[in-house]
Amino acid sequence: MQKYSCDQFEALTYFNATPDFESLKNTPRDYLEKCVEQIANKEQDVKAFVTLNLETARQLADESSQRWKDARQLSLIDGMPVGIKDLLETFDMPTQMGCEAYNGYAPGNDNALVWALRQAGCIIIGKTVTAELGGAHPGPTKNPFDLSRTPGGSSSGSAAAVAAGMVPVAIGSQVGGSIIRPAGYCGNFALKPSQGGLHRGERQTTSMSTHGPHAGSIEDMWQVAIEIAKRTGGDPGYLGLQGPPTPPQSIKPTSLIFLETEGWASVDDKTKEAFVQFLETCERNKITILKRKSSMLVEELEVKINNASEIANSITSWENRWGYRNLINKTPEKVSDRLKNTLKKAEAMTPEMYQRFILKRAYIRQAHKMCAPVADAIITLSCPGPAPKWSGDTDGGTLVARPTGDPVFNFASSLMGAPCVTIPMLSVDNLPVGIQIITQREEDAKATSYARWIHKNLPPVDND
Repeated sequence: MQKYSCDQFEALTYFNATPDFESLKNTPRDYLEKCVEQIANKEQDVKAFVTLNLETARQLADESSQRWKDARQLSLIDGMPVGIKDLLETFDMPTQMGCEAYNGYAPGNDNALVWALRQAGCIIIGKTVTAELGGAHPGPTKNPFDLSRTPGGSSSGSAAAVAAGMVPVAIGSQVGGSIIRPAGYCGNFALKPSQGGLHRGERQTTSMSTHGPHAGSIEDMWQVAIEIAKRTGGDPGYLGLQGPPTPPQSIKPTSLIFLETEGWASVDDKTKEAFVQFLETCERNKITILKRKSSMLVEELEVKINNASEIANSITSWENRWGYRNLINKTPEKVSDRLKNTLKKAEAMTPEMYQRFILKRAYIRQAHKMCAPVADAIITLSCPGPAPKWSGDTDGGTLVARPTGDPVFNFASSLMGAPCVTIPMLSVDNLPVGIQIITQREEDAKATSYARWIHKNLPPVDND
C-alpha cells in the first residue's frame, strides 16, 4: 500500500476540476468515470461501499454536464460524486445501517441532507459502510494506507472512500467521534458542525449526533456543508450552519488553547513528538499556545472534560436504549454482542444518573464558553495516533476493546456541541494523524478559516 506523507499525498478534489467544466475542457461525466475507475481498482481491498448506483450516477453526470455546458449549473458542486454513510436514508438505495437485522431495508425516503445534495446537483454514487447502527461494532472497511488497520468508525466507509480517491466528498455522522477520528486516521479534511448545524432528517434520536462531510480539500468540505445548509437549515430549534456561500477566507489565529483532554496521557511517544513539534511551529509563527497552566479558565475546562468519555457514552447509550431493546427483542440473533453489551450498561442506568450526566455536559459547555475571551480557538489531536491494527475478535469470543480506535480526543467537542475541523498535518510511521481546530458554537466558518490558514501556511510534520 501507498506510504503516507502530508507533503506528497494528493487527494481527489472537485473545486479544482470545475474551471475545466466551465471552459468545456472536461465534464462531470469525465470526472465521474475517473471515480468509477478508482473504485474498480481499490474497492475490492478497501471495501468502502455497501451499495453502488453507477447506472443512475452516469445518467445524472450527463445531465450535470449539459447544465455546465449551458451555464445553468445548480450550484458550485453540481455533478460532484458523493458517498452517503449507510445510516442516512436514500430513496433509491437500501439503508441497512451495518446491521444484519436491517438487511434489505429500503424505506424509499431521502434524508434531509441527501435531498439537499440532490437539489444542488450532486450525484449520490453509493452508500458507504458504517459500523453497526453507528456504534462500535466494525464493518469490513480497511484503511487505504494500511489494510491491516481500521479506517476508524463509525463513518469508516466515508473516510476510506475519500482517502482512496474514490470520491471527493463523503458524508459521515458523529455522536462521540465518528466524523473527526476516522478523518484523522485517513488523512481527510472534515467538518463536525455545531450541534444542530445541518438538519439530520430522520436521525433525531440522540442529542449529540451531527452530520458532516469528509473531503479531500477544505474548499470542498465547506462548499458541501453550506450548500446543504442553504437548502435544509438546521435541526428543529437550531439556527443551522452560518457562513459565506463560498469557502471562508483563511484567517491567522493569534492564540490557540492546547486542550490535552483525558487522552493526552495515552498518546504514543512519536505522535506526541510530532504534535509538540507542530505546536512549536505555531509559536514560531507568532501564534500563542495556551496550556492548562496558562489560564485558570483553561484549567477549569480540562477538569470538566476529564471524564468526557464516560459522560458522552452514558448519555448516548441511555438515549439509544429503547431502540436497541426493541431491535434485540425482535431479532436477537441479528445483533452483535457489542451492541448487546452497550444495552446492558444502559439498562443499568437510572433516570437520575442520566440527569447527572446531562448536568455535567451543561457545565462543560459553560466552561468552554468562558474560554472565549482567552483564545481564538482550541487545537488538539483528532486521534490518539495512527490508526490501530484490526484483524477481528479472538476465536474465544473475547471482544477487542475499541476496534475502530479510541474517540477520546473527540468527546470534548461533541459534548460542547462545538464545531471542529480536522486537517491532515501530521504523519507518524507513514500513516496520517489529524489535528483539529475547535471554536465556539455557531462559529463553524471561523473554525474553517483558522484551519484553512494553518493548512496553507504551516509546514506539516512527518515523524517516520
